[in-house]
Amino acid sequence: MADQLNQKDLLGAIELFYFSYRSFTAGPDQILQNHQGLSRVHHRILYFVARNPRISINELLKILQVSKQALNPPLRKLIELELISSQLSESDRRIKQLILSKRGQALENKLTSTQLEHLEAAFTGSKNSSLKNWKELMLQISLSGPAIKK
Repeated sequence: MADQLNQKDLLGAIELFYFSYRSFTAGPDQILQNHQGLSRVHHRILYFVARNPRISINELLKILQVSKQALNPPLRKLIELELISSQLSESDRRIKQLILSKRGQALENKLTSTQLEHLEAAFTGSKNSSLKNWKELMLQISLSGPAIKK
């Protein structure tokens, strides 16, 4: 039978989640500050464009779950810095596709490498956790959806 969850344990889990995320993003955040004040949102864009070459802006909006208005300023900055280029799709000239430049690839690789090292150290150093279990838990958290009350 599953462990009984109480509020104190869940509040502790929230704290661990915050502290873990802060630690996980600290390295990339520091690297980004040295690149003309880029931030975490720029990293997310670089990350998903790297994993999805020639992604359309609409597809990126769906992945990031943000509005066009929210995506426009950071994406524009990445294009101005020549880290990402925007090209028209060969199959449909109305669709803009995003591609990392060589500089964009190098920056994204540096950012993601710090996080890969971080996770590798965490999973190697932990006796009680497996990557499979952690991924299942993260998936369950993401699928349970936001509990937003208005």
